[in-house]
Amino acid sequence: MSVLLRSREGFIEILTLNRPAQRNALSAELMEELSTALEEAERCAEVRVLILTGAGAKAFCAGMDLKDFAAGPDNRVPRSTVHFEAFIEGRFSKPVIAAVQASAVAGGFELMLSCDLAVVSQAARFGIPEVKHGLFPGGGGVLLPARIPLAVALELGLTGDTISATRLEQLGLANRVVAPEQVLDTALELARRIAANAPLGLAATKRLMWACVQEGGTAVRPKVQEAIRQVFDSADAREGALAFAEKRAPHWQGR
Repeated sequence: MSVLLRSREGFIEILTLNRPAQRNALSAELMEELSTALEEAERCAEVRVLILTGAGAKAFCAGMDLKDFAAGPDNRVPRSTVHFEAFIEGRFSKPVIAAVQASAVAGGFELMLSCDLAVVSQAARFGIPEVKHGLFPGGGGVLLPARIPLAVALELGLTGDTISATRLEQLGLANRVVAPEQVLDTALELARRIAANAPLGLAATKRLMWACVQEGGTAVRPKVQEAIRQVFDSADAREGALAFAEKRAPHWQGR
């Protein structure tokens, strides 16, 4: 059975981490499969939004597969994860929604944070407990102070303790907190609303907002001007204005 399940609903691609017995831990094989899926979704014009979720009720993702890690370098290093790394670093152009049906810790929490929106189970727990295992949150957890208060980020990182979904929402790291059985449907509803919009506008909005967090507003201003030239002169921009004037739904071409 594949460690990553893929399905499509209209313009929405659903990726499901499929190692439920291992709490969907990130093995080398799973990271390779995820990297390949991201690469193909990036190139596919028929995919406008992705949903990332996990199989089973135990975990969205438990992070790095520590059994692989303990077994030595040959088991822990994937052959190719270029697009997975690009996603973790915020260089994936299409919107991604995390549908977190169960707890997300360590690399699983960091994987969720790499997504643009998060719909989470009210029963789930979240945290970066790497220090409890002799490691540190190198998958993006150390960048948390760019998104939440430093003292809170340090408490999470230095204690390794987990927090509730309610606390996650209070910190602004979750868009919706719902019952476990409602997570995927809620994520799909959000994805449909996003997918109805212009692909070039979506990509520019995501790219510039992430850059604002990572680089600061002043550094992003020249990029905004460049994006204006690219997007405002596009066929989709003309179609959007025409559709508004004609009171009809627009037909996006992604150019």
